[in-house]
This record gives sequence, structure tokens and C-alpha cells, in this order.
Amino acid sequence: GAQEAGGVSIGFNIKLPNQQAANRYIDVDKLVSFQYFFVRKVMFLKYSQAFIALPGGFGTLDEVSEAMTLIQTGKSERFPVILVGKSYWEGFYQWIQETMLQENGFVSPSDLGFIYLEDDPDEVVSIIKKFYPEGYCLNF
Repeated sequence: GAQEAGGVSIGFNIKLPNQQAANRYIDVDKLVSFQYFFVRKVMFLKYSQAFIALPGGFGTLDEVSEAMTLIQTGKSERFPVILVGKSYWEGFYQWIQETMLQENGFVSPSDLGFIYLEDDPDEVVSIIKKFYPEGYCLNF
């Protein structure tokens, strides 16, 4: 992970009853805890150069949807949204393509140009690097 490569590992934890603690890979002095989901999402999105989502529940779906909405509406800079776990996310992505795009026209083909499904961590890094022009300073 980031620490093994000499990088910084930042964590945005949410305070929930009966919820897990922050993972051990987060630098202790870089852990930020939030009481409310919306504040956590603002922080995620304000500083994101990429959004990588692993399989999760309603909160994960909310965060992914918020990122895609802000990019689609131009309220956020465009960055890659990478859904890791193809078998988990394929149905969701197919629903976006078929129901939102083809059947209803709620999104356009260009709205899907920043969404990626991937399983391989090396490919995730490659997607991020290819998304930005050469010479762009990525902070990772």
C-alpha cells in the first residue's frame, strides 16, 4: 500500500454505532473521523484526483453516486471513478447503461467516459495515470 511505498495513507472514518474501527494501514496522525456522511463526502470529493470504490453497502453506493453526479453536472472537476470488483459492479454499470442512458436518456455517453470497472490494482493505477495529461502532478 501507500505506506510500503513511502507514501501517506489518509483515512476518513465515519462514527457509527457498532461499526468497525479504522483499518491498520492508515497513518495514525492522518485519520479524520466524521459524525455525518455528507461532511465526509465533501472532503472525499474536494480533494479527489480519482475515486476508487470497492464493494460495499448503501453508503458506498451513495458516495459513488455523489461523485458521478458532481462530475456529470460540472460541480466537480472530472476525475476517474474506478469501481473495483467487476463481478460486484457489473450489474450496477449495466443498469446505468441500459436504464439511465438507453431507455430514458438521463445520462449521455460522455457521462460514462470517466467510469471504469477493474479488478487489477496495477490497471487501476494505469487508468489514473492515463486519465491525466503527461506532466500533470498527481499527489500519490
